[in-house]
Amino acid sequence: MIHASRAPRRLPRIVAPYARTLLHPSRRRYASITDVANLPKPGTHLHGFTLQRTKHVPELELSALHFKHDKTGADYLHVARQDDNNVFSIGFKTNPPDATGVPHILEHVTLCGSEKYPVRDPFFKMLPRSLQNFMNAFTSADYTMYPFATTNAQDFKNLMGVYLDATLHPLLKPADFVQEGWRVGPENPLVESQDAQDLVFKGVVYNEMKGQMSDATYLFYIRFMEHVFPSLNNSGGDPAKMTALTYDQLKTFHQEHYHPSNSKIITYGDQPVENHLQMLGATLDQFGESEPDSDIKLPVDLSNGPNMVTIAGPIDPLTPPSAQYKTSRTWMMGDPTDILESFGLQIATSLLMDGYGSPLYRALIESGLGTDFTPNTGYDNSARRAIFSVGLNGVTEENVPKVHEAITAALQEVIAKGFVKQKVDGVLHQLELGLKHKTAAFGLNLVQRLKPGWFNGVDPFDALAWNSIVEGFKAEYAKGGYLEKLLGKYLANDNTLSFTMVPSPTYGAELAAEEAERLERKITETVSQFKTKEEAHEHLRMRELELLHEQESGRSESLDSLPTLHVADIPREQRKVELRFGESQNGTKVQWRETATNGITYFRALSLFKDLPDELRMLVPLFCDSLMRIGTKDKSMEELEDLIKLRTGGIHLGYHASTSPRDTQTAEEGLMFSGHALDRNVGAMYDLISRILTETDFDSPKAQKMIRQLLQSSASGAVDTIASGGHGYARNYAAAGLTPRGKMAEQTQGLTQVGLITSLAVAEENEQAMIELIHKLKMIQALAVANLKLGSRVALTCSPDVSSNNEQELAKFLTTTTSTNLTGNLSANNPPLQTNLQYPPGVQTFFNFPYQVSYSALTLPTGPYTDRSTASFAILAQLLTHRHLHHEIREKGGAYGGGAFSAGNNGFFGMYSYRDPNPENTLRIMRDAGRWAAEREWSERELEEAKLSVFQSVDAPRGVSEEGATRFLSGIDEAMEQERREWLLDVDRGQVREAAETLAGQMGEASVVLLGERKTFVSEERGWVVRDLGIAEKQAAINEEEVLESAAA
Repeated sequence: MIHASRAPRRLPRIVAPYARTLLHPSRRRYASITDVANLPKPGTHLHGFTLQRTKHVPELELSALHFKHDKTGADYLHVARQDDNNVFSIGFKTNPPDATGVPHILEHVTLCGSEKYPVRDPFFKMLPRSLQNFMNAFTSADYTMYPFATTNAQDFKNLMGVYLDATLHPLLKPADFVQEGWRVGPENPLVESQDAQDLVFKGVVYNEMKGQMSDATYLFYIRFMEHVFPSLNNSGGDPAKMTALTYDQLKTFHQEHYHPSNSKIITYGDQPVENHLQMLGATLDQFGESEPDSDIKLPVDLSNGPNMVTIAGPIDPLTPPSAQYKTSRTWMMGDPTDILESFGLQIATSLLMDGYGSPLYRALIESGLGTDFTPNTGYDNSARRAIFSVGLNGVTEENVPKVHEAITAALQEVIAKGFVKQKVDGVLHQLELGLKHKTAAFGLNLVQRLKPGWFNGVDPFDALAWNSIVEGFKAEYAKGGYLEKLLGKYLANDNTLSFTMVPSPTYGAELAAEEAERLERKITETVSQFKTKEEAHEHLRMRELELLHEQESGRSESLDSLPTLHVADIPREQRKVELRFGESQNGTKVQWRETATNGITYFRALSLFKDLPDELRMLVPLFCDSLMRIGTKDKSMEELEDLIKLRTGGIHLGYHASTSPRDTQTAEEGLMFSGHALDRNVGAMYDLISRILTETDFDSPKAQKMIRQLLQSSASGAVDTIASGGHGYARNYAAAGLTPRGKMAEQTQGLTQVGLITSLAVAEENEQAMIELIHKLKMIQALAVANLKLGSRVALTCSPDVSSNNEQELAKFLTTTTSTNLTGNLSANNPPLQTNLQYPPGVQTFFNFPYQVSYSALTLPTGPYTDRSTASFAILAQLLTHRHLHHEIREKGGAYGGGAFSAGNNGFFGMYSYRDPNPENTLRIMRDAGRWAAEREWSERELEEAKLSVFQSVDAPRGVSEEGATRFLSGIDEAMEQERREWLLDVDRGQVREAAETLAGQMGEASVVLLGERKTFVSEERGWVVRDLGIAEKQAAINEEEVLESAAA
């Protein structure tokens, strides 16, 4: 997986641990996991390592131990903390020598088999043999890391062994290189053909990066990085350069970079460090010392600025072509090893950009110069020299210079006038809350925060010293002018890089032409090695068949060398979460979770809608955005944002829909609002939520302009948003006709929602349409407030000692909010509303998008959560994913991903593919999957692996704020969860076969959705319904504009 580690960073959100007392037996029985007095002392030699230093960080409730391996010099950091979600990560410095993507392809190929585990693809085969809650690998700009997390001690040992052997002793077979990297081969090798038209580029990473390059947002960012860091090549790989990489170059890169001397290793959690040292020492002792890659790449020298770069990019067919310029300005900042200065710059740059009242938002977006910030916007301190960028999407050609002028003017004004103290206090309050907020992903977040800087010279001990950093900042800030001086030091100059992407109507065609020319060259190179073209084509076909044979043989190979957990490792009893139920004074149902929360109260409320018309439902997301944008009659949104930051950890509003656990054709929907605050600020939190919900002034003179900007911002980059998760959009649309909740989800977060927002954005200059739109938003506001009294429920999580106060504050909130009368917004002369949009099930639907790869989904209805048969479908989904679809769609088909899923809470079963070069073959595999599964004799081991896979999510650790959420949101009680748990554990082969037969029998009624460029098999004659969200009409306008420009030239 390619990982944009150099994405701009906002203020770090450090979170606090579970307060648990967990003791683990070991040869040293530590009295406390984090007590430095009871941990090894610096200078101690253990299993080939020497402890260099230790540090206790009380504010994060952890202790850090830095070891160095004696033979290789490998750095190892152990973070001891009372958290049973233990994390491991090994990473290597991998400066890419070119743009062929060798670090990225190597990341994939290392996981395809190793000396100790010589099976095909042990990484994917370990997924169902584990109870991990996170397991992945990332290629970042200049390093590659392999992290996992699990709460099971044996599982941790198993996965650590596989990861160490995979990275340090991979087989690196040629077949894995061509499967994961790139190759030329016939699209369908089973069809005998010597026609060069049948030859295409293949490869999992190749297709992944073709998908990335279809995303204009990613393209802008990666091209920007190529110019700001010219010494640091594209680690993910540019498809245009990727086909120059050879197998020998891959092996050499591994030999030079994947060595313990070039590694950084981190473990985290409550397991004894000696256990980790013993395993690490046994592995690393096999190596001698090697010269690490200590070349820390620096950004371009801008001292002779200003510098300007302009490149071409794709057209977004869903937004006006005249406003598709993307432009940004970048400055060089300081050395991130100066932790205090870097922290100050993070705060200063955050204040410049975050929130509707921030200087840069006002100067660039509120002014109408563009729609939203570019992806490189922000302060990036992941390299040895930090950079700061500000950019804007949705800009017209004539406004490009105005954007840069506005950036300069806004910065000059801030440097001259400074920041209001209240805004700085709000940031510091957020940091205080962040320390107290409990999350299950603390360890993973910590590892991902420390690794980039550690590889570039930032001492992780300095980065962990949170209190000293914050106190140091407060001391400097108290002197006056600190943040303004920092900004003036780095931004009060014109030593900049201005980077602009110009929309080109011919970009897509040029990309396709380049690939076609490159393919022809590769075919010609192959033909030159044979006597005839026919022999060369036959060679390529036979090589593809050999790869298919190797892939097929991997399906039946013994996996005895791989470690595994067993179903016996899964507790049969569901973990108990004690809940209390009551009613407020006005009769609202209240769910209480009373537990240790570190002094924070967490609040959720649902205002339930009844018989909401489709037209209003589809506007609920815009309504929620508007509530957090417009402001009230007496307070602007900037003032409200300041209060939110000063008094809460955040306030959120959103649409909610859930299926009844007893009947898939019954669903509820409503407005959900939530927030959390320190116990002392609960009253203030409720007051803010009430004001925002009831007093937002839709009649304000500024309301229309703000809603237009929200629409433009949402519409801008919609095509890119879909490209990053196209399989999810396909799945939503495919499920829309199966259940009421499926329809609700599609209308509020699917392609239907995208189509609505883009159409509203295009029509935003229509005054009458805007008046009608605002009237509908006011109707939603009135319904939400009225339904708080008629149909609502609340969930509170807090410490037992503050329950009484919370109950009183909640009563005040409900009384105040429900006494507001907005029924005038529901007048009888409202225009008629669309109430029944149809999504017929069993239809094949194609959506045309300008992507180089496709996304697909197929869905079928199953049953409710309380139907025992749905447990069999959950197991079948895992069996199909790991035993069939991954193999056929990814390994053989070249898609980046593919699998099956069972939406047990929502009553449907489905399959999907992601960044898929061969969707026709994929859909054939999906349609045949039920028959394939029904005819297979499943072993007990395969069933066991499927159950382990299911329980990875069922038993995944959850933060305290999420405890009781399933009951509150879905109505699934403890008895239902326990019953379903037992059903899942007890599924047998007969039940799986029955589920597969049901799937096969219903396949003719499946709903199928495909996104991407139209292929020849997509035709009305073959039963396809073709939709394009208006893209065809907009593309015609773009083409006409191109013709006119050519004629004028």
